[in-house]
Amino acid sequence: MYQFNENNNPRTMNPAMERSFVSNVFLWMFAALGITAATAFLFGTNESLMSLLMQVTPQGGARVSALGWIVTFAPFIIVLVMSARINRMSVQQTVLWYVVYSILMGMSLSFIFWAYTSASIFKTFIIAAGMFGVMAVVGYTTNTDLTKFGSFLFMALIGIIIATLVNFFMHSARLDYIISIVGVLLFTGLTAYDVQKIKQIGNAGISDGDVMAKITVHAALSLYLDFLNLFLYLLRFFGNSRD
Repeated sequence: MYQFNENNNPRTMNPAMERSFVSNVFLWMFAALGITAATAFLFGTNESLMSLLMQVTPQGGARVSALGWIVTFAPFIIVLVMSARINRMSVQQTVLWYVVYSILMGMSLSFIFWAYTSASIFKTFIIAAGMFGVMAVVGYTTNTDLTKFGSFLFMALIGIIIATLVNFFMHSARLDYIISIVGVLLFTGLTAYDVQKIKQIGNAGISDGDVMAKITVHAALSLYLDFLNLFLYLLRFFGNSRD
């Protein structure tokens, strides 16, 4: 989501700026999670709103509506647009798309309130928050250079995307279980990796306020996605079906 070339400023140390930047990143991340959670709960517990995303079939089942499919895929498009146009977007545009993305993700995640019990969703959220917090501390405090794992994590991410697409047609329970395990491990590792990378950006001493503001939002989006994916993969293990 964001680019940082360590060779441009590998030794600059500014603890105050680092702490301020990291704090701002987490604040933006928490804000997005709050928007997403509120939107998901609002749609997931309101049948009138949910009917916009789901339609009842003549057989008594349910299928995703046209709006539901738009809401499902729109966030991916927004991420691509934000990544491609980071240098051309203003701070206001970046923030606007970030908020829109958070709302759309909340709408798409509202389906989990129909698939799982509220108690199991809350329990999984707490577990994900605990794991995320631990790995964030690890990434922030470790002296080990985690950037050397970047290529491996990226390949694992591509692999899990391909495997998920394949299993969309295969419907293999065993492959789904393997994907879930790998997903938990992958986004646990990515959390520590991204937090260390964010710490490095904070140490870089970037003086351009607008550039720093946009990088802050993009870094927050990366952590937001780490947490959200970790939560969703954990939900496959700890979520209790309503059926």
